Amino acid sequence: MAGAQWSIMRGGFTLQSCFNNELHVAIIMDGNGRWATRRGLPRVAGHRAGLGAARRIVEHAPDVGIGRLTLYAFSSDNWRRPAAEVESIFWLLRAFLRMETERLRERGARLEAIGRRDRLPRAVLRAIENAEWRTAAGHRLHLRVAIDYSSRDAIASAAATALARKPAPDPKALTSSLAAAVIAGSSDVDLLIRTGGEKRLSDFLLWESAYAELVFTDRMWPEFNESDLDAALEEFYRRERRFGGVTNQAARAVGGR
Repeated sequence: MAGAQWSIMRGGFTLQSCFNNELHVAIIMDGNGRWATRRGLPRVAGHRAGLGAARRIVEHAPDVGIGRLTLYAFSSDNWRRPAAEVESIFWLLRAFLRMETERLRERGARLEAIGRRDRLPRAVLRAIENAEWRTAAGHRLHLRVAIDYSSRDAIASAAATALARKPAPDPKALTSSLAAAVIAGSSDVDLLIRTGGEKRLSDFLLWESAYAELVFTDRMWPEFNESDLDAALEEFYRRERRFGGVTNQAARAVGGR
């Protein structure tokens, strides 16, 4: 959660907060294809429209206390989609990076891609590496884009590396080692949003989302806007996060005070 105050006004409701740490928000950007199909458009039109939503949210995020934003762009399971659609997604990703990298740099955003890189088209990989290099000094927003990403694979890879060490770590040390490897350079997710009406995590940040607050919306990703993000944050701050513990009031009741 971020170290600044901010205020949201929506429908007469005002939310003001002061954060001690950066807020980590993760978004499953779902519904591009269905959005296009319902309009009689090819699915790629939905992915193109989804880039506009990504731009809106990335630019709005730092203004509402988000210091780290992780977007699910392409899962490892998405390789099962028709080759033409996969090719279009990667073409759009390259176009987005080409058009937005300088804008990200100017706005203080640092871009990082997470996921496998060995299966990406060479041109896509070069575009990612160029964007990461050019935005490396960004300090206002850590923007992570999950591409060819599988949380299960990430955890399994970290576990294999840890268990290969001699002597093998005990359970507590293994947990710490896995956490360090899986979350490397990031943090636990505070709020996870999924658009498009589905209510599942789809192999996204499973470890990091162990105590995340989940918000599901029927809004298709191309329609998701700043007000929708504000509404999700309002919902997040209405909830009481106990991380397996109890409230102070409940603790006093148990203690007989």
